[in-house]
Amino acid sequence: MGAGWALPSAPARQPGTSLVRTCLAWCLPFARPPPPPGPGRTAWSSALALALACGKSPVTWQLPPEARRAGSSTWKMNLKAAGALRAVLFIFASVCAWYSGYLLAQLVPEVPLSSAIYSIRSIGERPILKAPAPKRQKCDHWSPCPPNTYAYRLLSGGGRDKYAKICFEDELLIGEKIGNVGRGINIAIVNYVTGKVIAAQYFDMYEGGKKTRFLPAAAGPYAWSRAESLLFMVTHDDGSSRLKEDAKKTIEALGSKEIRNMRFRSSWVFLTAKGFELPAGIEREKINHSDAAKNRYPGWPAEIQIDGCVPKELS
Repeated sequence: MGAGWALPSAPARQPGTSLVRTCLAWCLPFARPPPPPGPGRTAWSSALALALACGKSPVTWQLPPEARRAGSSTWKMNLKAAGALRAVLFIFASVCAWYSGYLLAQLVPEVPLSSAIYSIRSIGERPILKAPAPKRQKCDHWSPCPPNTYAYRLLSGGGRDKYAKICFEDELLIGEKIGNVGRGINIAIVNYVTGKVIAAQYFDMYEGGKKTRFLPAAAGPYAWSRAESLLFMVTHDDGSSRLKEDAKKTIEALGSKEIRNMRFRSSWVFLTAKGFELPAGIEREKINHSDAAKNRYPGWPAEIQIDGCVPKELS
Protein backbone atom coordinates (compact mmCIF):
# COMPACT_ATOMS: atom_id res chain seq x y z
CA MET A 1 0.00 0.00 0.00
CA GLY A 2 1.05 3.59 -0.54
CA ALA A 3 2.49 5.74 2.15
CA GLY A 4 -0.07 7.03 4.63
CA TRP A 5 -2.79 4.75 3.39
CA ALA A 6 -2.09 1.49 5.21
CA LEU A 7 -5.29 -0.11 6.41
CA PRO A 8 -5.17 0.05 10.24
CA SER A 9 -6.08 -2.89 12.31
CA ALA A 10 -9.55 -3.03 13.72
CA PRO A 11 -9.77 -1.55 17.23
CA ALA A 12 -10.52 -3.80 20.09
CA ARG A 13 -14.14 -3.81 21.23
CA GLN A 14 -14.55 -2.09 24.55
CA PRO A 15 -16.90 -3.53 27.09
CA GLY A 16 -20.37 -1.99 26.86
CA THR A 17 -19.76 -0.66 23.30
CA SER A 18 -21.94 -1.91 20.52
CA LEU A 19 -20.50 -3.55 17.45
CA VAL A 20 -21.86 -0.79 15.20
CA ARG A 21 -20.11 1.98 17.12
CA THR A 22 -16.85 0.03 17.03
CA CYS A 23 -17.24 -0.42 13.29
CA LEU A 24 -17.98 3.31 12.73
CA ALA A 25 -15.02 4.34 14.85
CA TRP A 26 -12.86 2.30 12.54
CA CYS A 27 -14.59 3.42 9.29
CA LEU A 28 -14.82 7.23 9.76
CA PRO A 29 -11.09 7.99 9.47
CA PHE A 30 -11.28 6.89 5.85
CA ALA A 31 -13.98 9.41 4.91
CA ARG A 32 -11.45 11.57 3.11
CA PRO A 33 -10.94 12.51 -0.56
CA PRO A 34 -9.65 9.59 -2.59
CA PRO A 35 -5.88 9.32 -3.02
CA PRO A 36 -4.24 9.55 -6.42
CA PRO A 37 -4.09 6.40 -8.49
CA GLY A 38 -1.67 3.87 -7.07
CA PRO A 39 -1.38 1.22 -4.41
CA GLY A 40 -2.96 3.52 -1.85
CA ARG A 41 -6.30 3.69 -3.73
CA THR A 42 -6.84 -0.07 -3.12
CA ALA A 43 -6.65 0.35 0.65
CA TRP A 44 -8.89 3.47 0.45
CA SER A 45 -11.45 1.61 -1.64
CA SER A 46 -11.51 -1.25 0.84
CA ALA A 47 -12.00 1.15 3.71
CA LEU A 48 -14.75 3.03 1.80
CA ALA A 49 -16.54 -0.23 1.02
CA LEU A 50 -16.44 -1.16 4.67
CA ALA A 51 -17.71 2.29 5.67
CA LEU A 52 -20.61 1.97 3.22
CA ALA A 53 -21.35 -1.47 4.57
CA CYS A 54 -21.41 -0.01 8.05
CA GLY A 55 -23.62 2.86 6.90
CA LYS A 56 -26.34 0.51 5.72
CA SER A 57 -27.38 -0.04 9.31
CA PRO A 58 -30.36 2.24 10.23
CA VAL A 59 -28.92 2.99 13.64
CA THR A 60 -27.62 6.38 14.75
CA TRP A 61 -24.07 7.08 15.70
CA GLN A 62 -22.25 9.77 17.59
CA LEU A 63 -19.18 11.72 16.56
CA PRO A 64 -16.31 12.31 18.95
CA PRO A 65 -16.70 15.54 20.99
CA GLU A 66 -13.92 17.38 19.09
CA ALA A 67 -15.49 16.60 15.67
CA ARG A 68 -18.95 17.43 16.99
CA ARG A 69 -17.80 20.86 18.24
CA ALA A 70 -16.00 21.65 15.00
CA GLY A 71 -19.00 20.57 12.89
CA SER A 72 -21.41 22.56 15.02
CA SER A 73 -19.37 25.75 14.59
CA THR A 74 -19.11 25.26 10.83
CA TRP A 75 -22.86 24.55 10.58
CA LYS A 76 -23.69 27.70 12.52
CA MET A 77 -21.44 29.80 10.30
CA ASN A 78 -23.00 28.36 7.17
CA LEU A 79 -26.52 28.99 8.58
CA LYS A 80 -25.70 32.65 9.31
CA ALA A 81 -24.23 33.14 5.84
CA ALA A 82 -27.32 31.56 4.21
CA GLY A 83 -29.64 33.76 6.31
CA ALA A 84 -27.78 36.91 5.34
CA LEU A 85 -27.87 35.92 1.67
CA ARG A 86 -31.61 35.28 1.85
CA ALA A 87 -32.20 38.68 3.47
CA VAL A 88 -30.21 40.41 0.72
CA LEU A 89 -32.11 38.56 -2.00
CA PHE A 90 -35.49 39.40 -0.37
CA ILE A 91 -34.62 43.11 -0.16
CA PHE A 92 -33.42 43.10 -3.78
CA ALA A 93 -36.62 41.35 -4.98
CA SER A 94 -38.78 43.81 -3.00
CA VAL A 95 -37.01 46.81 -4.54
CA CYS A 96 -37.41 45.34 -8.04
CA ALA A 97 -41.13 44.65 -7.48
CA TRP A 98 -41.73 48.19 -6.18
CA TYR A 99 -39.88 49.78 -9.10
CA SER A 100 -41.76 47.61 -11.62
CA GLY A 101 -45.09 48.67 -10.07
CA TYR A 102 -44.03 52.32 -10.20
CA LEU A 103 -43.16 52.08 -13.91
CA LEU A 104 -46.45 50.29 -14.65
CA ALA A 105 -48.42 52.99 -12.82
CA GLN A 106 -46.71 55.68 -14.88
CA LEU A 107 -47.41 53.92 -18.17
CA VAL A 108 -51.07 53.04 -17.53
CA PRO A 109 -53.41 56.07 -18.02
CA GLU A 110 -55.80 57.12 -15.27
CA VAL A 111 -58.97 55.49 -16.58
CA PRO A 112 -61.70 53.48 -14.82
CA LEU A 113 -60.98 49.81 -14.24
CA SER A 114 -63.82 48.80 -16.55
CA SER A 115 -62.30 50.82 -19.39
CA ALA A 116 -58.90 49.26 -18.79
CA ILE A 117 -60.39 45.74 -18.82
CA TYR A 118 -62.26 46.54 -22.03
CA SER A 119 -59.07 47.87 -23.62
CA ILE A 120 -57.22 44.68 -22.70
CA ARG A 121 -60.03 42.53 -24.09
CA SER A 122 -60.14 44.53 -27.30
CA ILE A 123 -56.49 43.87 -28.09
CA GLY A 124 -56.35 41.91 -31.31
CA GLU A 125 -59.89 42.73 -32.35
CA ARG A 126 -60.60 44.51 -35.58
CA PRO A 127 -61.03 48.24 -35.13
CA ILE A 128 -64.61 49.45 -35.55
CA LEU A 129 -64.89 52.43 -37.83
CA LYS A 130 -67.54 54.82 -36.54
CA ALA A 131 -69.17 57.25 -38.89
CA PRO A 132 -69.18 60.84 -37.68
CA ALA A 133 -72.43 62.17 -36.31
CA PRO A 134 -74.50 63.78 -39.06
CA LYS A 135 -74.47 67.55 -39.09
CA ARG A 136 -77.76 69.14 -38.15
CA GLN A 137 -79.43 70.89 -41.07
CA LYS A 138 -81.72 73.90 -41.09
CA CYS A 139 -85.22 73.15 -39.79
CA ASP A 140 -84.07 69.55 -39.12
CA HIS A 141 -83.90 68.62 -42.80
CA TRP A 142 -82.30 65.29 -43.62
CA SER A 143 -80.07 66.94 -46.23
CA PRO A 144 -78.94 70.53 -46.67
CA CYS A 145 -80.74 72.88 -49.03
CA PRO A 146 -78.81 74.03 -52.11
CA PRO A 147 -77.10 77.42 -51.93
CA ASN A 148 -79.24 80.52 -52.46
CA THR A 149 -82.44 78.87 -51.21
CA TYR A 150 -84.76 79.17 -48.20
CA ALA A 151 -85.30 76.10 -45.99
CA TYR A 152 -88.77 75.56 -44.50
CA ARG A 153 -90.70 72.89 -42.60
CA LEU A 154 -94.40 72.72 -41.77
CA LEU A 155 -95.60 70.21 -39.15
CA SER A 156 -99.18 69.76 -38.06
CA GLY A 157 -100.13 68.91 -34.50
CA GLY A 158 -100.48 65.28 -33.44
CA GLY A 159 -102.39 64.29 -30.32
CA ARG A 160 -103.07 66.54 -27.36
CA ASP A 161 -99.47 67.38 -26.46
CA LYS A 162 -97.68 67.39 -29.84
CA TYR A 163 -98.10 70.94 -31.05
CA ALA A 164 -97.81 72.27 -34.59
CA LYS A 165 -94.60 73.93 -35.84
CA ILE A 166 -93.63 76.29 -38.64
CA CYS A 167 -89.88 76.69 -39.25
CA PHE A 168 -88.29 78.99 -41.83
CA GLU A 169 -84.52 79.29 -42.33
CA ASP A 170 -83.98 77.45 -39.01
CA GLU A 171 -86.10 80.03 -37.16
CA LEU A 172 -89.18 78.80 -35.33
CA LEU A 173 -92.10 81.03 -36.40
CA ILE A 174 -94.88 78.98 -34.76
CA GLY A 175 -94.20 76.54 -31.92
CA GLU A 176 -94.57 75.57 -28.30
CA LYS A 177 -91.12 76.87 -27.38
CA ILE A 178 -92.03 80.44 -28.27
CA GLY A 179 -95.58 80.12 -26.94
CA ASN A 180 -97.54 81.27 -30.00
CA VAL A 181 -99.10 77.97 -31.11
CA GLY A 182 -102.68 77.06 -30.35
CA ARG A 183 -105.70 74.96 -31.24
CA GLY A 184 -107.14 75.68 -34.69
CA ILE A 185 -105.33 77.11 -37.75
CA ASN A 186 -101.82 78.56 -37.25
CA ILE A 187 -100.59 81.07 -39.86
CA ALA A 188 -97.14 82.60 -40.56
CA ILE A 189 -96.35 85.14 -43.31
CA VAL A 190 -92.75 85.76 -44.47
CA ASN A 191 -91.34 88.49 -46.73
CA TYR A 192 -89.89 86.57 -49.64
CA VAL A 193 -87.30 89.24 -50.50
CA THR A 194 -85.85 89.76 -47.01
CA GLY A 195 -86.70 86.40 -45.43
CA LYS A 196 -88.14 88.17 -42.37
CA VAL A 197 -91.39 87.17 -40.69
CA ILE A 198 -94.29 89.60 -41.19
CA ALA A 199 -96.94 87.96 -38.97
CA ALA A 200 -97.45 84.77 -36.93
CA GLN A 201 -100.82 83.98 -35.28
CA TYR A 202 -103.27 81.15 -34.53
CA PHE A 203 -107.10 81.09 -34.87
CA ASP A 204 -109.18 78.85 -32.59
CA MET A 205 -111.62 76.97 -34.83
CA TYR A 206 -113.26 75.01 -31.99
CA GLU A 207 -114.47 77.53 -29.43
CA GLY A 208 -114.56 80.38 -31.94
CA GLY A 209 -114.59 83.97 -30.71
CA LYS A 210 -113.51 87.25 -32.24
CA LYS A 211 -110.31 85.77 -33.70
CA THR A 212 -112.23 83.57 -36.12
CA ARG A 213 -113.67 86.66 -37.83
CA PHE A 214 -110.19 87.93 -38.63
CA LEU A 215 -109.05 84.74 -40.38
CA PRO A 216 -110.24 85.80 -43.87
CA ALA A 217 -108.43 89.09 -43.50
CA ALA A 218 -105.28 87.43 -42.17
CA ALA A 219 -105.23 84.91 -45.00
CA GLY A 220 -106.45 87.35 -47.63
CA PRO A 221 -104.90 90.34 -49.39
CA TYR A 222 -105.34 92.57 -46.31
CA ALA A 223 -102.54 90.90 -44.37
CA TRP A 224 -100.15 90.58 -47.29
CA SER A 225 -97.50 93.20 -47.73
CA ARG A 226 -96.89 94.81 -51.06
CA ALA A 227 -93.67 92.80 -51.35
CA GLU A 228 -93.60 89.21 -52.52
CA SER A 229 -94.54 86.92 -49.62
CA LEU A 230 -94.79 83.31 -48.49
CA LEU A 231 -97.82 82.04 -46.51
CA PHE A 232 -97.62 78.93 -44.26
CA MET A 233 -100.70 77.36 -42.60
CA VAL A 234 -100.90 74.33 -40.26
CA THR A 235 -103.59 72.91 -37.96
CA HIS A 236 -103.44 71.70 -34.39
CA ASP A 237 -106.36 69.74 -32.91
CA ASP A 238 -109.53 70.92 -34.71
CA GLY A 239 -109.36 73.44 -37.55
CA SER A 240 -112.74 73.00 -39.22
CA SER A 241 -115.64 73.30 -36.71
CA ARG A 242 -115.96 77.12 -36.95
CA LEU A 243 -114.29 77.66 -40.32
CA LYS A 244 -116.64 80.05 -42.14
CA GLU A 245 -117.48 80.07 -45.84
CA ASP A 246 -115.71 83.38 -46.54
CA ALA A 247 -112.51 81.98 -45.01
CA LYS A 248 -112.79 78.82 -47.11
CA LYS A 249 -113.21 80.92 -50.26
CA THR A 250 -110.18 83.05 -49.39
CA ILE A 251 -107.93 80.04 -48.74
CA GLU A 252 -109.29 78.28 -51.81
CA ALA A 253 -108.39 81.33 -53.89
CA LEU A 254 -104.80 81.03 -52.64
CA GLY A 255 -104.55 77.59 -54.24
CA SER A 256 -105.82 75.14 -51.59
CA LYS A 257 -107.56 72.06 -52.94
CA GLU A 258 -108.30 70.43 -49.55
CA ILE A 259 -109.77 73.27 -47.50
CA ARG A 260 -113.35 72.16 -48.24
CA ASN A 261 -112.47 68.58 -47.30
CA MET A 262 -111.46 69.55 -43.76
CA ARG A 263 -113.11 67.48 -41.03
CA PHE A 264 -113.06 67.43 -37.26
CA ARG A 265 -109.43 67.14 -36.11
CA SER A 266 -108.05 66.69 -39.62
CA SER A 267 -104.26 67.27 -39.83
CA TRP A 268 -103.61 69.84 -42.58
CA VAL A 269 -100.58 71.78 -43.85
CA PHE A 270 -100.55 74.34 -46.69
CA LEU A 271 -97.94 76.49 -48.43
CA THR A 272 -98.58 79.25 -50.98
CA ALA A 273 -97.00 82.43 -52.37
CA LYS A 274 -98.07 85.94 -53.32
CA GLY A 275 -96.44 87.99 -56.07
CA PHE A 276 -94.60 85.05 -57.65
CA GLU A 277 -95.20 81.46 -58.66
CA LEU A 278 -93.68 78.61 -56.67
CA PRO A 279 -91.61 76.07 -58.61
CA ALA A 280 -93.68 73.19 -59.96
CA GLY A 281 -91.81 70.52 -57.97
CA ILE A 282 -92.61 71.99 -54.55
CA GLU A 283 -95.24 70.13 -52.51
CA ARG A 284 -97.89 72.63 -51.39
CA GLU A 285 -100.55 70.78 -49.41
CA LYS A 286 -101.24 67.65 -47.32
CA ILE A 287 -104.22 66.42 -45.29
CA ASN A 288 -104.82 63.47 -42.97
CA HIS A 289 -108.31 62.80 -41.63
CA SER A 290 -109.19 61.41 -38.22
CA ASP A 291 -110.17 57.73 -38.37
CA ALA A 292 -110.76 55.66 -35.24
CA ALA A 293 -109.38 52.54 -36.95
CA LYS A 294 -106.17 54.25 -38.22
CA ASN A 295 -105.46 57.07 -35.75
CA ARG A 296 -102.00 57.13 -34.22
CA TYR A 297 -103.24 58.81 -31.06
CA PRO A 298 -106.56 58.24 -29.24
CA GLY A 299 -109.01 60.50 -31.11
CA TRP A 300 -106.26 62.17 -33.22
CA PRO A 301 -104.65 61.22 -36.55
CA ALA A 302 -100.90 61.18 -37.05
CA GLU A 303 -99.13 64.48 -37.67
CA ILE A 304 -98.11 65.31 -41.24
CA GLN A 305 -95.41 67.60 -42.58
CA ILE A 306 -94.06 69.34 -45.67
CA ASP A 307 -90.45 70.47 -45.92
CA GLY A 308 -88.34 71.72 -48.76
CA CYS A 309 -86.30 74.53 -50.23
CA VAL A 310 -87.56 77.64 -52.05
CA PRO A 311 -85.14 79.42 -54.41
CA LYS A 312 -84.38 82.97 -53.33
CA GLU A 313 -84.33 84.20 -56.91
CA LEU A 314 -86.93 82.82 -59.29
CA SER A 315 -86.46 83.17 -63.03
